[in-house]
Amino acid sequence: MKMNLPNKLTILRVILIIPFVICLLVPGLGAAGRYVSAAIFIIASLTDLADGKIARKHNLVTNFGKFMDPLADKLLVGSAMICLVETGELAAWIVVIIIAREFIISGFRLVASDNGVVIAASYWGKFKTVSQMVMVILLILNFDHPVYQIVCAVITYIALVLTVISLVDYVWKNRNVLKEQK
Repeated sequence: MKMNLPNKLTILRVILIIPFVICLLVPGLGAAGRYVSAAIFIIASLTDLADGKIARKHNLVTNFGKFMDPLADKLLVGSAMICLVETGELAAWIVVIIIAREFIISGFRLVASDNGVVIAASYWGKFKTVSQMVMVILLILNFDHPVYQIVCAVITYIALVLTVISLVDYVWKNRNVLKEQK
């Protein structure tokens, strides 16, 4: 199978998880490791924006991309949040809620797909993703300033609220998917 540019960007996003995690978690790298991991996370996040735009603009949407793009996003953000639990910057209960939302939505999509229904992403989901990515970047940088810490806490709770809102919106709009098919 020949890979187009959007799919290559998606694969790159998955590959970037490895150096991201190493730079963030290897002891002794200190602030330099955090800055490098933040830069890697930002680059990986930008590939998410780029691959979708390129795919739609140049009619390069593929089944591989439809499958891997959202998976790559979940792997990137999920890996980052788990690392942030390890470093003490993020509470595990927040990560559990966010990851649970992803499992619920994935289950919904699977049931919908089995019934021949395609469920489009909503704006709430996009807002959720952006807020989570901003939260991750801010928490990685973790500047030691009271105002910065307040901003981090506010963004974290905004990301959490948007996660829950996007879940409720998604389930409500697609509640018919769970009805028994005849």
